[in-house]
Amino acid sequence: MPPPPWKTAWIVGASSGIGRAVALRLARDGVRVAASARDAAALEDLAAEGGGLITVHPFDVTEDGAATRVLGEIEATLGPVDLAILSAGIWEPFRPDDIRVDAFADSIAVNYLGAVSCIAALLPGMRGRNAGQIAIVASVAGYFGLPKSATYGPTKAALINLAESLRTEMDGSGVAVSLVNPGFVATRLTEKNSFPMPFLMQPDAAAERIVKGLRSRRFEVAFPRRFTWGMKFLGTFPYPVFFWIVRKFVSRR
Repeated sequence: MPPPPWKTAWIVGASSGIGRAVALRLARDGVRVAASARDAAALEDLAAEGGGLITVHPFDVTEDGAATRVLGEIEATLGPVDLAILSAGIWEPFRPDDIRVDAFADSIAVNYLGAVSCIAALLPGMRGRNAGQIAIVASVAGYFGLPKSATYGPTKAALINLAESLRTEMDGSGVAVSLVNPGFVATRLTEKNSFPMPFLMQPDAAAERIVKGLRSRRFEVAFPRRFTWGMKFLGTFPYPVFFWIVRKFVSRR
């Protein structure tokens, strides 16, 4: 495989799961990785595995101005960020007998507005350089509403919509926008799921798919293919058929 097209990557949400696996994968390719998340100790453990190419930059995406501050620190030491992967996220299963408004607010603050704050920090520099790539990590859970996903799915749907809007806005600017829609990946978030997860992947396998897809600079990187194609096909049905399928094959599981 040819050398990666990026010198410096910023991964937000790098302390565990997909973000951590992608950080290690990029470091193996020789990319300098700035790793961010709230858990500084987990980031230090990640850096210890990175062969000297992973640096630690902890912050909370919900803190006003933190993304801009941290990006400034990264670029002052590592140079311009060529690739940003925004994967910070939380997942709280929805329970209709215990609706917590704060759980919805927290999901929006971290999953959606956290990505927006990073994009707001990144775009001025990337547009000024006419170069760069932003990868927004959403989920197939954002394709349509599913049981147990009322707090999580809408934030991923918002990220999909955001990525689609930005892709058009950035046409001709030299800034590429990519959307990453994974299926089920074995992480601390999916550990909360009490239902069968078809085509469950390990984080390292997901990282391989993501890096390969981002190299191609195609818009959507969705995997595993059989699962995501099936999900997209399900979304084409009229609502009566859609809800019948969901009740029969999803809710009862």
